[in-house]
Amino acid sequence: MSLPHPLARIVASKDFRLVVLIAILIVVFGSLIGDRLFGQLGLRSMAYQLPELGLLSLAMMVAMLSGGIDLSIIATANLSALTIAGSLSLMPAGDGGSAAALWEIGSVLAGLAVALAVGVGNGLVIGYFRVSPILATLGSMTLVKGLAIGLTHGSVLSGFPPAIVFLGNGSVLGLPMPLIVFAAVAAPLSALLTMTPFGVRIAMFGSNERAVRFSGVDTRALTLRTYVLSSFVAFFAGLVMMARFDSANAAYGESYLLVTILACVLGGVDPAGGFGRVSGLVLALVVLQIISTACVVLGLSQFLTLAIWGGILIAVGALDAASAGGVFALLRSLVTDVVAPASASPPTGASKPQ
Repeated sequence: MSLPHPLARIVASKDFRLVVLIAILIVVFGSLIGDRLFGQLGLRSMAYQLPELGLLSLAMMVAMLSGGIDLSIIATANLSALTIAGSLSLMPAGDGGSAAALWEIGSVLAGLAVALAVGVGNGLVIGYFRVSPILATLGSMTLVKGLAIGLTHGSVLSGFPPAIVFLGNGSVLGLPMPLIVFAAVAAPLSALLTMTPFGVRIAMFGSNERAVRFSGVDTRALTLRTYVLSSFVAFFAGLVMMARFDSANAAYGESYLLVTILACVLGGVDPAGGFGRVSGLVLALVVLQIISTACVVLGLSQFLTLAIWGGILIAVGALDAASAGGVFALLRSLVTDVVAPASASPPTGASKPQ
């Protein structure tokens, strides 16, 4: 049985479907509000907004790839941000120069330590005590959010040093810093998940836990490291959010939780685990961001935006379920029938086999 033509595989991929969807959105919204949406201000606005949801979605993707879920990512991000903010508020007023820089670095590291501690807790409960991921992370989400609200009395901590605010509002060579942070996290994470034994084991674990266990892999330790990685990525989301808003609060980003799952599934992450790529997630984030910004420009309700997002997810799921007879399967067959025979035909003058 011959392998499908490479171009046919590209046409059948979920990334290709998302690229087609992005092209359709650009054409539709471009004809309606092109200057306002795809002008310099519109693109810049999207570039500052996408990284927040993007980083949280990457954290969710890590857990979903292993066949689990992490409902505590937003609570973890907020507690990390509040830890950084609380530490910065204790910085002596007279400190400056290298002393202030060291204090800021120490504050960020304290926030990172809190995020990693949450990840360790999730990993221990799920991996070693065999608690369901949805129950374990729901519990840790409630616990972490309760601690954040209890310690701050629900107040907002604000007024950060310029170096922190720059991470959320500055730019380098015209590129927004939040987008740079997102790329600096997404690119290594993609390599980690696809090019290292650890990443391959996460996907294998999500696909067939029993087979991975019988192959000699310590699945408990693997689960622990997976949820630590998820919390590690969530920390960067908290850092970017507090820097962009110049404030930290226990309730920031709560509406993002279900949207991160939506972005992952739309981007091709299997809800049951075992498959998913950062590239697909990034394309899904672009789709969601274009729709969100377009709805704001058009003055539509944010609830209508959620309805459109949900409709797109249902449509993509329907295409996947009916892929055997869908339009993308038809395109794949056309590519296989037209391109593959042409590439396999013998050169002119070649003798035919007897």
